[in-house]
Amino acid sequence: MIRERDIERKVCDLAKGAGWLVYKFVLPNQRGVPDRIFIRQGRIVFVEFKAPGAMPTKLQWRMIERLRDHGCEVHVCDSIESGCNALSL
Repeated sequence: MIRERDIERKVCDLAKGAGWLVYKFVLPNQRGVPDRIFIRQGRIVFVEFKAPGAMPTKLQWRMIERLRDHGCEVHVCDSIESGCNALSL
């Protein structure tokens, strides 16, 4: 079975190859933020990566909904395919 970090690494590599800026999203003293921010041509996408079949924690869901409530595009991706689809790769 593929692991979360392997999915994240592969999607990030493919995104960089397609011209996306890729950043690890870390906020001091703020848990639950999505794993990565992808930026290209004015589009900003937050992605929470998960192992196949895994779901975000309650804290992560709250942050995802908070970002979406402010108009942000946020995806939960548990496969390389879902990550590529989120970024139109």
